[in-house]
Amino acid sequence: MGESNQTSRLTWEGCSVLLDINDGERLVFARLSPAATLKIGKKNFSLQPIVGCPFGSSFRVDNGKDGPYLSRVVPSEEEGGNNVQEEENVTGEELRDNRALVDNNTAQSLTGEDIDEMRRQGATGEQIVEALIANSTTFENKTSFSQEKYRLRKQKKYAPKVLVRRPFVRSICDAYFRKYPARIGCLRSDSLALLLSMANVTAHSDVLVVDMVGGIVTGAVAERLGGTGYVCNMHLGVTPHSLEIVRIFNFNNDTCKRIVRCCLNDLCPGQNGSHVQNENMASDSGNQLDVTEEDVSLEENKTSVDTSNKTGKRDPTTCKAIKAGEVASEELIDSWKEKGFSSLIIAAPEQDVWGILQKLLPHLSYSASFAIYHQYLQVLPSRTHPHMQMSAFGGYILSGTKICTSESGAQ
Repeated sequence: MGESNQTSRLTWEGCSVLLDINDGERLVFARLSPAATLKIGKKNFSLQPIVGCPFGSSFRVDNGKDGPYLSRVVPSEEEGGNNVQEEENVTGEELRDNRALVDNNTAQSLTGEDIDEMRRQGATGEQIVEALIANSTTFENKTSFSQEKYRLRKQKKYAPKVLVRRPFVRSICDAYFRKYPARIGCLRSDSLALLLSMANVTAHSDVLVVDMVGGIVTGAVAERLGGTGYVCNMHLGVTPHSLEIVRIFNFNNDTCKRIVRCCLNDLCPGQNGSHVQNENMASDSGNQLDVTEEDVSLEENKTSVDTSNKTGKRDPTTCKAIKAGEVASEELIDSWKEKGFSSLIIAAPEQDVWGILQKLLPHLSYSASFAIYHQYLQVLPSRTHPHMQMSAFGGYILSGTKICTSESGAQ
């Protein structure tokens, strides 16, 4: 099938990227399409220049005849600029301090009208920053630390930089935890890694997942499996849980085929009728976990996707994309009923995980591992219940192994 989407070095039309603006000041998920844009400040910039560039490329805002646009930064230019900057910081060091400086907004002689005129004439952001430094009467009297701080502040405003990062499970989890931790159940990246390890998720495993944290656990398991085995996303009611985050991983068709879903009634008929509350909660969580905010968002324009399909410019591996989370086939379900799953992961912060575990544990094969993530933990009734309004910790993970006694065969 060619090169896998996740191992491709270059971006392509239709892929998801993580845009790191000004060294982590903002993190934005975007889907590349002809009409996709990125808002920086008060202006929108087309993301078309990013298509076909390697992951890890840096871009900056430049001014052209048609207005500002994203221009790729050549690595040698960045390295050369850093070297010059380091030399300047070393040569001038000594006896300067900031005690005599007064911040009264009169040190800068360059006005806003002058900056607008420079932009109309095609000046780059770096040139504007250098002009601001040259027209500052106090810059030369600042310490090297203050000068660097001043330069970085002006660069973020007039010459913002964008780093194109590949969306892996760690970068996705860190971005969500930083801005909207409640959407992923306050699940940190280190806790997610421990969750996969304690559940013994390895290649060719069949993993049963109860994912009520937006699909981050489902995507993490699929990424670790690498296109082998299956990830079965179990939902307790009629409405499946949201898998919105899975779309950000850029999984190819082979991996998407391995991500399936089924309801509890498919594995054990008759146990699904008492979960009306779970149905409503699953529906609500699906609405809440849609990524629509500006800072952490998956930007996609439906008309642009239709246009890309007509022009035929999309990458061959994604032109007939298979949606992750299709209903599991009867053959798969019968196989799991007979052999059982090799792992079980439960991430349901708003549910009674003990009740869920009791229903799903019989569907694990013997010696299979299970791991449960929860933001809070109550070891004994009315005791040890650290329910606090904070997310300074990574939650709790309960793990175990299903065994069979020699007498009754019960786990």
